[in-house]
Amino acid sequence: MTRIRKAALAAAMGLLGATAGCSTWDGLSSRDKATVGGAAAGGVVGNVIGGGALGTVGGAAVGGVIGNQVGKERERR
Repeated sequence: MTRIRKAALAAAMGLLGATAGCSTWDGLSSRDKATVGGAAAGGVVGNVIGGGALGTVGGAAVGGVIGNQVGKERERR
């Protein structure tokens, strides 16, 4: 396993652990949950593609926006 993949896996596991332990998770709307999930996935993808902090933050931002829009569409149904 490459160094980048290990970092991405560690980031994903950390985000999953943080969201699983969050006491307010049940109070979030499905749109908010989609935003968090999109940001987490985007951060991992951004780290793998771009590497470093800038790739991670950029990926998280883009993933959060995409997740928010997906969540908005789910709420309309």
